[in-house]
Amino acid sequence: MTSNNVKISVTILGSGTCVPLLKRSSCSVLIEIGSANLLFDSGPGTMRRLLEAGKTIFDISFIFFSHLHPDHTGELATFLFATKYPDMNQRQTPLTIVAGKGFLEFYNGLKKVYGNWIELAPDVLNIIELDNKTQDICKFDNFTVESLPVEHNDESLAYRINISEGKSVVYSGDTDFSDNLVILARDTDLLICESAFPDKLKVKGHLTPSLAGKIATLANVRKLVLTHFYPECDEVDIERQCRKTYTGHLVLAEDLMKLQLK
Repeated sequence: MTSNNVKISVTILGSGTCVPLLKRSSCSVLIEIGSANLLFDSGPGTMRRLLEAGKTIFDISFIFFSHLHPDHTGELATFLFATKYPDMNQRQTPLTIVAGKGFLEFYNGLKKVYGNWIELAPDVLNIIELDNKTQDICKFDNFTVESLPVEHNDESLAYRINISEGKSVVYSGDTDFSDNLVILARDTDLLICESAFPDKLKVKGHLTPSLAGKIATLANVRKLVLTHFYPECDEVDIERQCRKTYTGHLVLAEDLMKLQLK
């Protein structure tokens, strides 16, 4: 069980997309729960941002993937490759990877390309493949993680991290408007939500600021963090668009931004 003074810290490692930008790496979020370090997605730039945030790959004990697009999984192979250098003795705790159905096939495909360079021993790497049709709940030592499918890819999942003190964080991954995300984010302390394009440039499979705000309002979210910005978002007032539908605490993500729940 966790202690009464446990804290959840959230660091936005990558607030961008597949588009290369100096100020925004691809999607990745670090969540610290006591001594546990959880990584959500690992797009290009993740390992460098981890170092800038004061962590190494060996500090990470869990990776949760929202889906399998390259801007969310692009550094998995290099993460595993680096784990084997100079040997695996640097890893003190096993690495657990959690993802939706289809991840094992994806990982096996990577092994066909890279072979032994990214293959870790069973006592070092644990893979959990979740149901991408219904709710799943994973219980770990100091926290639980709930998942529900959202509207993007077949394997797409959003995650809710809960600790025993009643605090929670939700990570949307990529999604269009999703009733499941409203359900998962109900009364959460922090919703990290994609807001890929401005309202007038809405595309299927992604949210806009006003739609993200609508989800946060329907779910009674205490704090909303918008992230996953394409360059078009820098040309408009994202906050103003979100304020059409959400009046709560709003934050626009930047790389290496840190938030703490007490």
